[in-house]
Amino acid sequence: MNMKWNKKFNYTSLNRIPVNGSRHYAVGQHRLPSVSTILSKTRAPEDKAALAAWIARVGEKESERIKNAASANGTKMHSLIERYLKNRENLELLETEEETGLAKQMADKIISEGIQGKVNEIHGIECPIYYDSPRGWAGTADLVATYESKLSICDFKQKNSIMKETYSSYHEYMTQIAGYSLAHDKLFGSTITQGVILLATTDLVFQIFRINHEKLKEYQQKFLDRVEQYYSLINK
Repeated sequence: MNMKWNKKFNYTSLNRIPVNGSRHYAVGQHRLPSVSTILSKTRAPEDKAALAAWIARVGEKESERIKNAASANGTKMHSLIERYLKNRENLELLETEEETGLAKQMADKIISEGIQGKVNEIHGIECPIYYDSPRGWAGTADLVATYESKLSICDFKQKNSIMKETYSSYHEYMTQIAGYSLAHDKLFGSTITQGVILLATTDLVFQIFRINHEKLKEYQQKFLDRVEQYYSLINK
């Protein structure tokens, strides 16, 4: 493995707390909403309508089942990638049942096509970051790394089918990464120049999406607009 650890940022853990059923983090005197809380509360009406239509089509029960299965699979995939990055996988030669399933194949896909030979340095895994202000936010980035020579926020995603740049899910993911990059830069005085999504589909197609420089700035602005929108909604 040609990537090395460089712990130049000191990530400290944050306390997660629910506020009105939404994920928040305790930072000093503030209860900061998570990036995903902000995005879900300010989702475009047409996205909400599309989701509602899908639930109506497949039925409440089935939609819950699909959602839970995807979530469990995603969690498993994430932890396998994390374990690889922490370089513990060699110590665990005993394959348990779950390690041969779909999540394992998806994790392997992301590792072999998206991580090996592309990540120069790992700065942190599951990194708690926050933007401390009365209208701040917080969250946990999957991976902060120097990715093909650029300081990047990387996110691992799984989907049932391929993603296109025209999809609203693509814009939401990039807006999420932009939120993390703003918080990281404020917290550490860093300059994140790239956002990277490493995605595996359930039929094992790998996709990579990147935004950098101007495009990243554009999404940072989109995120800040959503933050404004969020705070004006909850302060009503």
